[in-house]
Amino acid sequence: MSANAFLLLAAGSSSRLGQPKQLLPYAGQTLLRRAAETAVAAAGGGPVVVVTGALHESLLPELAGLPLAVVRCPEWERGMGASLKAGLAALEAAGPLLSITVLLCDQPHITPALLRQLRDTHAATGRPIVATEYAGTRGVPVLFGAVVLPLLRALADEAGAAQLLRQHPRLVAAVPFAGAAVDVDTPAQYAALLATEPDA
Repeated sequence: MSANAFLLLAAGSSSRLGQPKQLLPYAGQTLLRRAAETAVAAAGGGPVVVVTGALHESLLPELAGLPLAVVRCPEWERGMGASLKAGLAALEAAGPLLSITVLLCDQPHITPALLRQLRDTHAATGRPIVATEYAGTRGVPVLFGAVVLPLLRALADEAGAAQLLRQHPRLVAAVPFAGAAVDVDTPAQYAALLATEPDA
């Protein structure tokens, strides 16, 4: 049976932040654990793969007990495309896919409901790519239907999912979600995130 799979990318070294963003606490969890639980909830028993790289060993405890697979990308330094392809290969080896939804660990406001909405929009519109729309752009989380998975396999190592959105705009449907604009790449962004913490 074909599956709607989820691919969580967590391979980077957080060089701009100066510390591992995956392990930053927010609302009682690390960003990685929060994103992984979101993916698992949206998957509803379907496959979830987390791609690690720079910090593989230190990230494993944060994923303990969750129904997912962890794949280490040895070429993580080459870029997001390398991590995407490593995760895709693992998912395809496990069985046929209807879609893959790609998400990152540093967008803490992403919800299972949004991820399910991407899948529902894919089914309703027939568009093979469904992106999240925020702050005047389209980006991750993004769903790729089976018909466009060859585009992911052919992605350059240094490229990201956003490149495919720019190259194939007519294939893309969008789901507005302002919360996706919040990410964590710098100390200032993390400080701003903590200022919005539910218990703050």
